[in-house]
Amino acid sequence: MIDALGPAEWTAIWLSLRVALVATLAALPVAIWVAYILARKSFPGRQLLNGLVHLPLVLPPVVTGYLLLVLFGQQGPVGSLLYQTFGISFAFRWTGAALAAAIMAFPLMVRAIRLGFEAVDPGLEAAASTLGASRMRVWRTVTLPLVVPGILAGAILGFAKALGEFGATITFVAAIPGETQTIPTAIYGLLQVPGSEPAVLSLVIVSVILAMGALILSEWLARRMAKRVTGR
Repeated sequence: MIDALGPAEWTAIWLSLRVALVATLAALPVAIWVAYILARKSFPGRQLLNGLVHLPLVLPPVVTGYLLLVLFGQQGPVGSLLYQTFGISFAFRWTGAALAAAIMAFPLMVRAIRLGFEAVDPGLEAAASTLGASRMRVWRTVTLPLVVPGILAGAILGFAKALGEFGATITFVAAIPGETQTIPTAIYGLLQVPGSEPAVLSLVIVSVILAMGALILSEWLARRMAKRVTGR
């Protein structure tokens, strides 16, 4: 089946991996910070923040893509500022596909990392503080090592979600071959072409393999995190 893939399909595969990797790396630091706040802090508006974080999960992806187009298009308030000031453009660029993928993957990343923070025993951090460790040292030597499996699980889930993102991507950046055409948009385009079933099936198989590999790795990390916390 791999023989059915032409240069355009291979380009879509590599672009999907590039977009998913950039989206994950860009969203991960913010996801860690937001997950920590939601897990450890109480403040007015906490539930509103939690709702906004998870909004992309319940909104139709096309709506998210349209909002991105309105905000980050060259005529939008954010997009025009970025373009006029720094020459940065997201609409109809692969960077826009990465932005859309990052926003759609963000809720899954935050949820996994938040569970990691909530699983850490506060008594361990308190014990380190009583021994004279600063807050930063407690974070670096106690909290972070215990949360690392959750961070990795969140990153992998986000990567898998970014690989499969379709609705927001095609609305925001379309499906330009070699620029914004990822695996899902390539499959959609090929379905409109008679006789392209072998290429479609090959892309589907590649997509399933990548997604299943990411999910299996995420589950393994989650189990390892559970064993690490419980000591069993």
